[in-house]
Amino acid sequence: MHQRKFGRLQLCTALTVAGLSLAAVLGGAGTATAADLTSNEQFRPAYHFTPQQNWMNDPNGMVFYKGVYHLYFQHNPSGNQWGNMSWGHATSTDLVHWKEQPLAIATDDQQDIFSGSVVVDKNNTSGLGTAENPPMVAVFTSAYKDASPYKGLQAQSLAYSVDEGKTWTKYSGNPVLNRNSANFRDPKVFWYDSPGGGGYWVMAAVEATEHKVVLYKSGNLKDWTQLSEFGPANATGGLWECPDLFPLAVDGDPANVKWVMVVNINPGGVAGGSAGQYFVGNFDGTSFTSETTKPAGALPAGTSLAGFNDGTYNGWTVSNEPGNPKDGPFAGAPAAGTLEGQNGVSGFVGAGLVNSFNDGDWPVGSMDSPEFTVDSDYLNFLVGGGQHPRVSEKLDNTPPPGDLLFNGFEVPDGSTLADAGWTGTGDLEPLFQPATSGGDFYIGAKRINTFETGGAPGDDRQGTLTSPSFTVTRNFMSMLVGGGHRAAGSGQTLEVQLLVNGNVVRSLAGDDAGALNWKGWDVSEFAGQQAQLRIVDQATGGWGHLTLDHVMLTDQAAVPRSDETTVNLVVDGRVVRTVTGANSEVLDWASWNVSEFRGRQASIRVVDNNRFGWGHILADEFTASPRPATPRVQTYDWLDYGRDYYASVSFNNMPSNMRIMLGWMNNWDYANNIPTSPWRSAMSLPREVALTQTASGPRLTQKAVQQVDGLGTKESYAEKRARSIPAGTHALPAAAAGDVQRIDVTFSPGSASKAGITVLGNGSKSTVIGYDKAAGELYVDRSNSGMTDFHPLFVSVDSAPVSVDASGNVTLRIYVDRSSVEVFAQNGLRTITDQVFPEPAPFQQDANRVALFAEGGTARLKSLSVTPLSQSMFQAAKRQDRNGK
Repeated sequence: MHQRKFGRLQLCTALTVAGLSLAAVLGGAGTATAADLTSNEQFRPAYHFTPQQNWMNDPNGMVFYKGVYHLYFQHNPSGNQWGNMSWGHATSTDLVHWKEQPLAIATDDQQDIFSGSVVVDKNNTSGLGTAENPPMVAVFTSAYKDASPYKGLQAQSLAYSVDEGKTWTKYSGNPVLNRNSANFRDPKVFWYDSPGGGGYWVMAAVEATEHKVVLYKSGNLKDWTQLSEFGPANATGGLWECPDLFPLAVDGDPANVKWVMVVNINPGGVAGGSAGQYFVGNFDGTSFTSETTKPAGALPAGTSLAGFNDGTYNGWTVSNEPGNPKDGPFAGAPAAGTLEGQNGVSGFVGAGLVNSFNDGDWPVGSMDSPEFTVDSDYLNFLVGGGQHPRVSEKLDNTPPPGDLLFNGFEVPDGSTLADAGWTGTGDLEPLFQPATSGGDFYIGAKRINTFETGGAPGDDRQGTLTSPSFTVTRNFMSMLVGGGHRAAGSGQTLEVQLLVNGNVVRSLAGDDAGALNWKGWDVSEFAGQQAQLRIVDQATGGWGHLTLDHVMLTDQAAVPRSDETTVNLVVDGRVVRTVTGANSEVLDWASWNVSEFRGRQASIRVVDNNRFGWGHILADEFTASPRPATPRVQTYDWLDYGRDYYASVSFNNMPSNMRIMLGWMNNWDYANNIPTSPWRSAMSLPREVALTQTASGPRLTQKAVQQVDGLGTKESYAEKRARSIPAGTHALPAAAAGDVQRIDVTFSPGSASKAGITVLGNGSKSTVIGYDKAAGELYVDRSNSGMTDFHPLFVSVDSAPVSVDASGNVTLRIYVDRSSVEVFAQNGLRTITDQVFPEPAPFQQDANRVALFAEGGTARLKSLSVTPLSQSMFQAAKRQDRNGK
């Protein structure tokens, strides 16, 4: 963790002494002393909000008051991973120049401070201020700790500010609303004006595991009465979180007002993991009624291959783990639904399904269908459970053939690695190793574990441990490795190194997991040379340790064990199609195009080879079909179709009835692992949302607030005349290059099957933003975008249904900001937001090229403009804007 030259509190004090007004201090006016400290950090956005350091997640308490926009947010003031949840605070006078303020509401020994909202109590209904100086009131979730009498519960509490949001006092009567629930959270509060006059406060919060939004009313923010519940509805594949409820006029018509209910969900999003869905309907002051809830849908047409509805597996071969007391994971017959200890399973059809949760996530096994002849174009089926993809053929933990080094660390009892010739420093002195605890999938009784070393065990143990010399006699090295890793630029080192002639020639680390898995190196170039192994742990904090076992010289590359939860199609003994669950107990449709295998024999293999969280698989209704089934999740209405727009809610107390939303630009699938330091996570751009009439009814449109476009300088590159885009990828001139810019492009797919633009490219890697004509989808492909290997779920191709306009065109507005792209299609009817981490670092200007492409034919470029955007983060606002314009 890098130390900052100036603390936030001292900076704010200095500005106050200089005589600036409170609005100017909070709004971000003054000298941007942090600019030189942050502008060249790898992946640091130029115009998206990031904290100067440490972890951030959900936006909280967003409110406009006296010319200042307040952004509070979930924050760990002590580290760069989730924990110590408190409310951070930033302010702006223009929604783009944000200034971080001192911590607003801190965790304490009784509670963590989870998400919530802030209202301006103009009439002092709460009595927490005065008529002359009404309070700002934060309504937040108290997540109670072991020391609290409410241990394990989540309830709603208040804090108040009488100095325009600068400092906060927790209300002495907390909690003000307690349902004795462990999952009651994320209150969004607003004032509701009754049609007959008067009004009251309304709270929308969630019972997260029940997939319900619960609505309450209050006259004073302290005493609450339940109004109604909404849900479950549409996407229920994960926890419901961070609700919002607000009115919007359809196409600006005040006589046609609809209400929008936003419900964020994790996991279970349309692109996987975290996402936000919304419903359009009506709110009468008591209940919200949705007009966009979708029915479950019928089975796809076709021939059933397996439905599991007769109480048997009907000829499938089941291989359960030997000796398991519950015959897990699959037992001897299909499940009827939810199993003991499991959250509610839904989305299956009929009386039974495959459910490998017998005896929980621990047991492993597989199931194979009888062989069948492929006689259709598609195989459709329902799938759920864990998201652990297939990575190899290897399902066991047996070592490869070869020569074991260091006897697998199995030193005689009573001796240490010091007796075996190892040397070390600090907490990794060899007399502390090997360890006999920690990790999973080690071999034997002993292994190196830098957590269990030195003094008291822990992630803050540091040092080095170096092996005796050995001769490289084979082409590869393989070893079992677990524990953590540290990204380049983090300022910490945590890795296993291969030394030749004292130089580090190879290195690897864990994957932030307790399970050890096979990794290794090609060492053929060092044949016959002397080498050493060195473990370096200069890491602190979460996953600040390594585990290592069974180092071998081998004649083949390391093959990782596939800890998968998958459904697979097997043809000629080879897996040719595979799919995994989405960390959800809700089954949804998956489809394989199997037309190339028509007439051949095939079978279906269901594999549960994972013992840990979400280590089970669900499957049902295998059907041979002429057409692919549409996943139900794709039929729902989503705020964004990318992987990185979550916990989005709107600002309170906005001028001119504007509705501005902002979300956390990250995904819980990999949030703790993204390669940024000393901060982790950015917020999305603030977006103005509206309702417009479509063929399906009123739907949201979104656009970045106009202040974002105000950061634009003059165009650096433009093409105003139409021209062809021939098949291939065609780099644009250097004037179009950039990693902090807005790109406006309109094109027609023409005869091309796919066409679009690539950004943040370096010649071999780039982020692809394209249109698939046959699918009718806009997509962002980040599979070759640069750094992608920090988490197995990061690689993705995210798509949104988009129709060409009446002229056959696709129009995109793309915001590029060093480590993210936000794509707005067809005037904001669809958006895709994705993080990307180009190689090399974007601030080196080596990953900033832009290109056009077409596949399978010729597309037609209609217009293109590239507008560089100036940096707004860690810069002073040019002017104050008290009207939000």
